[in-house]
Amino acid sequence: MKYFNFFQEIGITGVIDITFMSLIIYGLLVGFKRTKAGFVFTGIIILAGVYLFAREFNLALTAAVFQGFFAIILILVIVIFQEELRHFFEKIAIFSLNRKSSFPLFNPYPEVELLVRTLNDFSQKRIGALIVIQGKDLLLRHLHGGVELQGKLSEPLLKSIFDPHSPGHDGAVIIERNKVSWFSCQLPLSKNFKILGNFGTRHAAGLGLSELTDALCIIVSEERGTITLARHGQLQTVKDTETLNQVIKYFYQEIAPRPESRLWSEIFRKNSREKIIAVGLTVALWFVLVYGSKLVYKTYTVPIQYSALPPGLVVEKITPPEIEVSFSGPRREFYFFSKHKIKIFLKFWKLEEGRHRIRISRSEISFPKGIVLENLDPPTVRVIIKKISSENKGS
Repeated sequence: MKYFNFFQEIGITGVIDITFMSLIIYGLLVGFKRTKAGFVFTGIIILAGVYLFAREFNLALTAAVFQGFFAIILILVIVIFQEELRHFFEKIAIFSLNRKSSFPLFNPYPEVELLVRTLNDFSQKRIGALIVIQGKDLLLRHLHGGVELQGKLSEPLLKSIFDPHSPGHDGAVIIERNKVSWFSCQLPLSKNFKILGNFGTRHAAGLGLSELTDALCIIVSEERGTITLARHGQLQTVKDTETLNQVIKYFYQEIAPRPESRLWSEIFRKNSREKIIAVGLTVALWFVLVYGSKLVYKTYTVPIQYSALPPGLVVEKITPPEIEVSFSGPRREFYFFSKHKIKIFLKFWKLEEGRHRIRISRSEISFPKGIVLENLDPPTVRVIIKKISSENKGS
């Protein structure tokens, strides 16, 4: 019953809210996953967790310092993640376009065979080549120079472009769907010399573009005759034709799976860790910022404490010895709340012998910050004070 009330309190809007925010965080995590800025983003998440922890446990100094930091976090995010944010908004802008015009509308396998056959010829004849197969990301803003072609992909076209006597053979060819959209393009060079090793400029260009987009870059070395693949900021030298065929075919299947399998592969198979982190982080934020901010009322039974009396007097009876104190405040203020933090201390040092009816003032009640005192039940107590007998004095 308790869990049912909890889910009822979340409601449909809460579920929609959590789902929508989880998708946004998931998109950011996946977007930053393959970039160096991903470590910075992880650091910011950790700092945010420390800040939330400090707020929950009333660590005033830590919370104040982090609150000042997060006051300028928006500017820092824009500066640090300007490239990633531009990429993220591009993916949002082209989402509907990709849904309407996706690869399953044509059969990619003839193109795969064509590419494998042409690349093997280049490798055997030691003809240098750099071929980029566009994925879901836009490439245009990463290209420098180049000539727009929009020609149908064919083996003679590729061989004529990469002919050593052709003016544009040193640049990259961009393949979009079943067309050669651009050729003789200059790509951003990678600065990851640890991965590049002894590879040349073509490999640096292919690796550089793979660090910025999800494109598959295929490099043929004119010195060694080897075929190397660059994707997700990594280089892989292909050993045989079958491997090359499988990699290119898998690439097409990944960026454009069959409609009936798209839902399952996206939800259950890909980026499962990022999905778990996104949902967990969103639920935590929802508990702290939404669920924890809702106004609740709590009542506690607190014993009466009192000061010393004038000399010769003693409290014979106090009725009632405990009172019920009601508070209101955000739910998060009560997560780690203990009634022992509430003190009712009455001042009896001016009282005389006899019966007294004392109204409890709010100044005589101490409790943590962040909550509001709502009610006392009862608001008064009855006190009987008597003199200490001579026998008690003697003892």
